[in-house]
Amino acid sequence: MSYQTDHDARTQVVAGVFGSSFAERPAAPDAGTRRPQGETGPRRNGRKRLTSRRWFVIVGGAILPVLILAAWQIASTTGLVPISQLPSPEMVWLAAVDLAQRGLLGLYVAISTQRVLLGFAIGGALGLLIGAVVGLSRLADILLAPTLGAIRAVPSLAWIPLLILWFKIGEESKIILISIGAFFPVYTIVASALRHVDRHLIEAGRAFGLSGVRLFTTVQLPAVVPSVISGLRLALAQSWLFLVAAELIASSMGLGFLLLDSGQSGRIDRIFLAIILLALLGKLTDALVGLFEKWAVRKWA
Repeated sequence: MSYQTDHDARTQVVAGVFGSSFAERPAAPDAGTRRPQGETGPRRNGRKRLTSRRWFVIVGGAILPVLILAAWQIASTTGLVPISQLPSPEMVWLAAVDLAQRGLLGLYVAISTQRVLLGFAIGGALGLLIGAVVGLSRLADILLAPTLGAIRAVPSLAWIPLLILWFKIGEESKIILISIGAFFPVYTIVASALRHVDRHLIEAGRAFGLSGVRLFTTVQLPAVVPSVISGLRLALAQSWLFLVAAELIASSMGLGFLLLDSGQSGRIDRIFLAIILLALLGKLTDALVGLFEKWAVRKWA
């Protein structure tokens, strides 16, 4: 590659990372094709595509849940499936009302959510830290990656007897188990993403005098923001999975306990209620991470 070609390539890379102040700004779009400020969706013939319209996204996302609810209602009320195996939506709703009136529904939801958020925060933070160290340091990769890879292969249920033995049936054992579940998706994705950052970006940053923390925050972190968010979303899903594992084995409150207690007492309506609440809470927390993703991509990437 000639010097001029290499210089042009670096100029384009630096312009994308550090802003247009380091490179020539692109020509402004023609006035007839310029979009109104704040409009970012794909366009066709001057209009947004149907799949980019907010109302279509909301309605489209609601179609499948409505169809499932309708099929559930029909199957349970027509006798197609016995009530002992599939309670009607009304029965599940009445079970929720009963638990709410007794003050248990909100308590179980609050306790489970608190455990997930604490475990996710601890595991996610450690995953980001250790993933960054392993991804940025070849020595750390050699020393830590094999052992962490072996620990990652241990099933979640295998940790429960040891945690109960060490921390008894308390909050510590549950939160540590959830932290383990949240740690590995973040660690794995962050470490892998940092290892594969485009070398041209790093060289361009160093050419402008960046090194250490400044190089990381200015070049490497923006390059891996989408991967980091993906790791966080996977970690959050894992946190809910590990929560149920923890509460099924050693708990007297929470949605996992509600599942276990309802199964032992034959309350299938409460089993369905617990499953639906876990699905709704999981989707809600994932949506919150999605909002954070939009902010982080705008700010960093």
